[in-house]
Amino acid sequence: MIDQSKNRTVKTEELPSYQAWLQYKQITDDRLHAIYKKWLTAINVVTSSVIVDSAVSELLLGVESMLGYKPVIAESAEEATVVLGTVADIGVHYDEAFSDLGEDGFEIKVSRNKSGKKQIFLAGQLDQGVLYAVFNLLRSLQMHRSIDQLATIETPKNQLRMINQWDNIDGTIERGYAGKSIFYQENEFRAEERIRDYARLLASVGINAISINNVNVWDTETNLITPKYLPQVRRVSDIFNAYGISLFLSINYASPITIGVLDTADPLDQRVKDWWKEKATEIYEYIPNFGGFVVKADSEGRPGPFSYNRDHADGANMLAEALEPYNGIVVWRCFVYNHRQDWRDRNTDRARAAYDHFKPIDGKFMDNVILQIKNGPMDFQVREPISPLIGALQKTNYMLELQITQEYTGQQIDLCYLIPQWKEILKFDTHAEGEGTEIKDIANGYTFGNKLGGIAAVSNIGDNPNWTGHALAQANLYGYGRLTWDPTLSTEEITCEWLNLTFGHESDVIDIIEEILLKSWPAYENYTSPLGIGWMVNPNHHYGPNVDGYEYSKWGTYHFADRDGIGVDRTIETGTGYAGQYFSPNAEIYNDLNKCPDDLLLFFHHVPYSHVLQSGKTVIQHIYDTHFQGVEEVKEFIDKWAQLEGKMDQVIFANVQERLQLQLENAIEWRDQVNTYFFRKSGIDDQHNRMIY
Repeated sequence: MIDQSKNRTVKTEELPSYQAWLQYKQITDDRLHAIYKKWLTAINVVTSSVIVDSAVSELLLGVESMLGYKPVIAESAEEATVVLGTVADIGVHYDEAFSDLGEDGFEIKVSRNKSGKKQIFLAGQLDQGVLYAVFNLLRSLQMHRSIDQLATIETPKNQLRMINQWDNIDGTIERGYAGKSIFYQENEFRAEERIRDYARLLASVGINAISINNVNVWDTETNLITPKYLPQVRRVSDIFNAYGISLFLSINYASPITIGVLDTADPLDQRVKDWWKEKATEIYEYIPNFGGFVVKADSEGRPGPFSYNRDHADGANMLAEALEPYNGIVVWRCFVYNHRQDWRDRNTDRARAAYDHFKPIDGKFMDNVILQIKNGPMDFQVREPISPLIGALQKTNYMLELQITQEYTGQQIDLCYLIPQWKEILKFDTHAEGEGTEIKDIANGYTFGNKLGGIAAVSNIGDNPNWTGHALAQANLYGYGRLTWDPTLSTEEITCEWLNLTFGHESDVIDIIEEILLKSWPAYENYTSPLGIGWMVNPNHHYGPNVDGYEYSKWGTYHFADRDGIGVDRTIETGTGYAGQYFSPNAEIYNDLNKCPDDLLLFFHHVPYSHVLQSGKTVIQHIYDTHFQGVEEVKEFIDKWAQLEGKMDQVIFANVQERLQLQLENAIEWRDQVNTYFFRKSGIDDQHNRMIY
C-alpha cells in the first residue's frame, strides 16, 4: 500500500495490524520516558542460548522502538541496569536469591548490587522463562506501568499451551478465514520470515507448543515425516525452538501402509510397532527436540485402530512406545463419533460419543499420551454444554481443546470475542471431586494428579496482512495465550491489555472498542442459534443461516423442529440419556425441564413453542426477540465504530468498518430466515407485530 503522507510503499511488516500487540508504540510521556530510560540503559546477559538470544533481541527491539535508543550490552555487572539469565547462571555471577519457580516460570525484581546501584533482574528457571520475563517487562512498558518496584513471580498454570494449525501443504487452511497458510504453498514450505514473526507473537503470550499441519492428514501431508520434508520441518522447528515452542506434526494413522511397505496398521502387530519405532528414530535424528504426534483417528473417515477391532488406548500406546525413548508426546484427539448417522434414528446421539468411547478405557493410556477433548460434546458451537468427559476421566492425561478460528462464530467476518465464552468454560464446576472442581483445574492435571495437562486451540491466522482477516479477531489469539498461561485472569484484564498494546491509551478509543468486544458474543448468539440448539448453518462451509441445513444429514446435528415444538430430548427417562453423563447436581439440573438453564434448554429438551422460559418469555417469543435484538446490536457496533475514524491507524479502521457491514448483512439474513422459519412452523405471531416474512 502507499503511505500518502510519506509517498512511499509501506511494507506489510511495517503495518500496525501486522505487528499486532507487539507494536511497541513510542512513549511520548516525558515523565515515563525519563523513568524507563533510567532503568533500561545497559543489559548484562549471563546465559547463552538461542532462546536467550531471542529474549535479548526482543528487549533491544522493544526499548529502541518505545524509547528511541538501543541499550548497550554490558560486559560487567557493575555497568548493568538490567540483568538477564537463568536462576542458576545469575547465581554464579550475583549474590541473588530467587523464589521456587516452575519449569517455565520467571521472576522479575529490583535489587541493589554491592555498590548500592539498583538493577532489574529478569530471571527464568530455564531459558524460556527468561524469554517470558522479557515479554512481561515489555508488556509493562507498553501498559505504562511503574517499574520502580518490580516484584513479579509467575509460573504458567498449564504445562502444555498449544496451537493446532489446520494448514494443508497445498497452502489452503481447513477452517481458515485469514488467507492462505504461512507455512506451505503448492506442496512446499514457504519463506521463513513470517513464521519467525508468528513465533514471536505466540511466545509473547506464553504458547509453548505448535502442530503445523491439519489433523486431517491427506496423502501429501503424510510424507511430512519422511526425508523428503524432514529437513524443511527441521528448519521450521528451529525457528519455533528459538522462542521456546516445541513443534509437533499431525500424522496419518495408516502411514505404515500409505508410505511404508506394510499391509496393515494394526497397533498390536509387531511389524507396525517396529515401523513406528524406526520412524520415530528417523524423525529425532533430524529434529532432536521434536515434540511429538497429534492424531485424529477413527473420526470423520480418518483411519484408526477400530479397523482392527482395537481401541483408542491400543492405538495411542503403540505410538507412545515409539516416542517414549525421546520424551515425545502423543496428543490423541477425542473427537470421535458416528458421522454416518441415520436421521430417522432418535437413539444415536453424537453428543454422547466422546464419553461412550473413552470413559470405559480410562487409565489404559501410557504416561506420554494426552487426550485432547473439545470443550463441548458437539463442535465449537456458539453455545453448548461442557463435555462431560472432562472430569469423568480421572486416570488419564488430557487437555482441553478450544477453537480460536471462528468456524461457527462468524468466521472472522462477524466479530465474536471469545474470551468471555472461554472464561465460562474454564470456570464451569463439574463436581467431579465435589463442589468447586472447575475445568481449569482438571485440564491442567491438578485435580487428579495427572502428569500432563494443558489447553490446545485451533489457530485463526493466515497470510492476510493483519494475520486474522478481521483486525479485532487478533484479540482472540492474544486472549487465548494469556488464558492458557493463567486461567484466573479476568476477561476485563485481558481485554484491557490487548487494547492498550494494540490501540494505545486514548480513553475514548479504548472504551468504545471494549464495549463492542464485550457485547459481540451475546450479539452473535442472539441473531444465530437460540437456546443451545446449535448448527442451523449452511452445510460444508458453515457460514450463514440454513435452518434445515443439517436436519436430514448423516452428521447427527438435529434440532427436530416440527409444528408443535423444537429441541433434542437428551433426558434420562425419555431421551438419549446424555444428561446422565454429568456428575450430580449437573445431571439433575440438565435433566429437569424446570431447572435446565434457558440458554441450554433446547440442547437437552424438546419443548412446545409456547413453553415459558425462566425469563418469563415463551420459546417462540424468545426466538423472535433475540433475532431482532441481535441485528440492532450490530447496527450499534457500526455507529460506535464510525466515531473512531481518524483516531487510529486507517488500515485497521477501514478493515473493521468493512467487516461490520458484512456482519450486518449476515445478521439480517439470520434474523429473517430463522424468524420466518419458526413463524411458518409454529403459526404463532410475534407479540410486537414486527415484519416476519
